[in-house]
Amino acid sequence: MSSTHHVLYDPDGGLTAELPPDRTVHEQVVRTALAWSSPLDVPAADVAALGHLLAGAAQVVADEVRLRADRPPENDGRRVLAELILQEADSRLSQPCTSLHRVHNRARLIRALYERLDRLNTAVPVDEAAVASP
Repeated sequence: MSSTHHVLYDPDGGLTAELPPDRTVHEQVVRTALAWSSPLDVPAADVAALGHLLAGAAQVVADEVRLRADRPPENDGRRVLAELILQEADSRLSQPCTSLHRVHNRARLIRALYERLDRLNTAVPVDEAAVASP
């Protein structure tokens, strides 16, 4: 039986730089992770698998936040808050995901990253605001 799936090797991030994160899928995974309330309900293998899936999603969204966070000036609050959430993301993603508590933390991290991304995307850059003024 042949596989219809292909593994892409993209060490430079060229493909992900051109594609936006799949927010709908990420939000479904986050809701699923947060719906699990008892560690007894979730097999250890599922916790590990979901931890890896959430780590990958968080990294994709964090990369998008990093890209957008470079646009505002250094002293801009949007940039400062983005840098703080990115530091938190790096810290949380460096830890192994071995419990349901950590799965929940990664799910919440993805929500926080998307909130920051939304704020960065809705903010009008300073140079565009000057051009748009009459």
